[in-house]
Amino acid sequence: MKVAVVMGSSSDWPTMKEACTVLEDFGITVESSVVSAHRTPLQMVDFARQARQNGIDVIIAGAGGAAHLPGMIASMTTLPVIGVPIETKILKGMDSLLSIVQMPGGIPVATTAIGSAGAKNAGILAARMLSLKDESLVQKLDDYEASLIKKVEDMQNDLH
Repeated sequence: MKVAVVMGSSSDWPTMKEACTVLEDFGITVESSVVSAHRTPLQMVDFARQARQNGIDVIIAGAGGAAHLPGMIASMTTLPVIGVPIETKILKGMDSLLSIVQMPGGIPVATTAIGSAGAKNAGILAARMLSLKDESLVQKLDDYEASLIKKVEDMQNDLH
């Protein structure tokens, strides 16, 4: 099982590392790289077209602003693509979100929330996708969900 985590710029890394951390916590191999839809379009095409033969199962693509990376990758592969909108200074990531989520029919990109929470959820979503073929991930996901319940219970207990 391998997930590619790609981003349009190294400035996206503080956000996208959240996806990598989650995936690694679930024991999933992560391949991370910078692939720009605008500055290195030929590299992006090569990456997308060769992802499956390179052993990639799911692609998580983070992008800000025009945020074309997730959609362009999705247009060149049949692998699942999860888009993470990166928060921007001017529009706080709304531009990224709308760019990623408004894909034409036939080119699906699963889109998460803006920023670090979205990157974390992208990692969890990828793990859930992979759990369809890897039973060991089911238990890890169940354990993760149990840890969330425990955190809420602890918060409740801290109120008293």
